[in-house]
Amino acid sequence: MLSRPKFSAVLFDCDGVLVDSESITNAVLREMLMELGWNISQEECISIFIGKALKDQWEPILENTGVRIDEQWIGGFRRRRDVALRENLQAIPGALEVVKEASALYGGKIACATGADRAKVEMQLSITGMAPFFGGHIYSGMEYAHSKPAPDVYLAAASGLEIDPAKAAVVEDTVTGVAAGIAAGATVFGYCPGGPISSTKEKLLAAGASEVFTGMDQLPGLLSQD
Repeated sequence: MLSRPKFSAVLFDCDGVLVDSESITNAVLREMLMELGWNISQEECISIFIGKALKDQWEPILENTGVRIDEQWIGGFRRRRDVALRENLQAIPGALEVVKEASALYGGKIACATGADRAKVEMQLSITGMAPFFGGHIYSGMEYAHSKPAPDVYLAAASGLEIDPAKAAVVEDTVTGVAAGIAAGATVFGYCPGGPISSTKEKLLAAGASEVFTGMDQLPGLLSQD
């Protein structure tokens, strides 16, 4: 069990931290890119797109397909993605328990701050039973001027919780996300479970993560003090 809070609040990324969605989403994206004529490998699709806003990655798509993706194309991707997520999404092992503990320890001062669109995040938190613990503190980077690696979404989450971002703990799994948390002035913990979707420990530390953990059962110890 957690003992005393070490920070003023905990700000969780969503995809890859709370929910095991990245492989599902990336598979749909790869399928749609191949339909445009880009014979992109799984490894390349992961490397180029995971952790980044799709709308910001239009250039490599244009270079490899000759198609400039627009809101209509992105809307079609989201619809196909959401169908796949509803059918296959699961929580990261131990994530629901950590969210419950963190919410109790921090008196509800936790937030979900993501680069994904709000509808997707709310759907995912609802499917996995985490939504009640975040209340209204769900923040989408798409609703601010700049998405990750800019700090906007984490600054907004800290403001919404009425805390100093320098006193927040951020939980991230990508280099882009770690960079956003560091830019906000927070202490960032990198989640690195391993596997083809996961950023390496070395990359997360190089991006500024203070510590890297491999299982959600290790996170409570990082968020509390004796």
